[in-house]
Amino acid sequence: MPAPISVVIPTLNAASELAAGLGSLMEGLAAGLIREMVISDGGSSDETVQLAEEAGANLVSGPASRGGQLRRGCAAARGDWFLVLHADTQLSPGWSEEVARHLQEGQGHPAYFRLRFRAKGGWPAWVAGWANLRARVFGLPYGDQGLLIRRESYFAAQQYPDQPLMEDVVLVRRLKGLTPLAAEARTSATRYQRQGWLRRGTRNLLTLLRFLLGADPKKLAQSYQK
Repeated sequence: MPAPISVVIPTLNAASELAAGLGSLMEGLAAGLIREMVISDGGSSDETVQLAEEAGANLVSGPASRGGQLRRGCAAARGDWFLVLHADTQLSPGWSEEVARHLQEGQGHPAYFRLRFRAKGGWPAWVAGWANLRARVFGLPYGDQGLLIRRESYFAAQQYPDQPLMEDVVLVRRLKGLTPLAAEARTSATRYQRQGWLRRGTRNLLTLLRFLLGADPKKLAQSYQK
């Protein structure tokens, strides 16, 4: 029987982070969980594509738009389960045991990881703590927390929308039974460190609120990237 999981990762000039993220997945290969890795690239000009090819990943290419890239990547995936991760995410050691347990005992529910930033101090802990609380209380894990979802559930939820921002929120709002996993998605803190933890955290929250109130994702993405 083929391994159950297709890992799907959207990339755009992600060479500096991708190798470490792929390295954290090796225990899943050794455990017989991962069937394939699908890299959905948005036109990288660095060594991202070379790294993906060297890792033996299935490479999918198209216009840069995270929602569109995820949609294309999942469409190309063949596994019974999709494990969707960001390129700058590294899963914590032992994650494969937790995922294997969920596949057996999780009743087919979608699941996500606890967020942790690869940085020390009070601000990283506070921001990650808020994200984990938001995911538990409101059922809104972001993409940097990863998403483990059955193929059938993904397509029943109408897939990722082809939009540049909040594609993760659109999808998870359509899902039921979201379950936190007892393993961490350890993500880069570079953008927070560059822009300031309070400033970026507040900006993220305001962006979410504007989206939930009906703002156009394309306009939000333009504002977000400035």
